[in-house]
Amino acid sequence: QDYTWEDHGYSLINRLYPEVGQLLDEKFQVVYNLTYNTIAMHGGVDTSVLRRAIWNYVHCVFGIRYDDYDYGEVNQLLERNLKIYIKTVACYPERTTKQIYTQFWRHFKHSEKVHINLLLLEARMQAALLYALRAVTRYMT
Repeated sequence: QDYTWEDHGYSLINRLYPEVGQLLDEKFQVVYNLTYNTIAMHGGVDTSVLRRAIWNYVHCVFGIRYDDYDYGEVNQLLERNLKIYIKTVACYPERTTKQIYTQFWRHFKHSEKVHINLLLLEARMQAALLYALRAVTRYMT
């Protein structure tokens, strides 16, 4: 069964602690929708596909997969070094080094790399919340 933030997690946390549910949802939405519409030196770019690929890859690393998402996008949009960086930061943050950071997206601005970090950390938090809230749901039923 799918257990998503939008369909299950948000409604449960909102029922248990309404103020926190709204704040978390807004926080996830702000980070997910954050964009300057630029990639490296190119302006006016729709980055939503890239942001969705990063978010879903982080969830995939934690075993959460969505039937309605084409994971081929992840392989098309995320280079190997970026995947290594994302997995390291999400799963083994103590192993993150400057070398791993500099190996992905060499021609990109640091602000774009910081945005990657924001996306992956919020996606990681949401994944952890989904597991915890699913356990609470199972306990309550």
